[in-house]
Amino acid sequence: MSDRISALISAFGVFAAALLFLGSVTQYRSGASPLWVAAGCTILLVSGYVLVRDVRRLRRRPH
Repeated sequence: MSDRISALISAFGVFAAALLFLGSVTQYRSGASPLWVAAGCTILLVSGYVLVRDVRRLRRRPH
């Protein structure tokens, strides 16, 4: 059960990271530093990796 909860939290993390990335791109278009886009992209990639790791762990274990 805890693996399912972990995967669900990771999915919400990817959603939040995607919103952060979109916000950073919007701010960059308005003149903000490109480092915000790099940071948003990094956070999105890391949260996507965590989601993939959690889903693989969820599939590996028998129910």
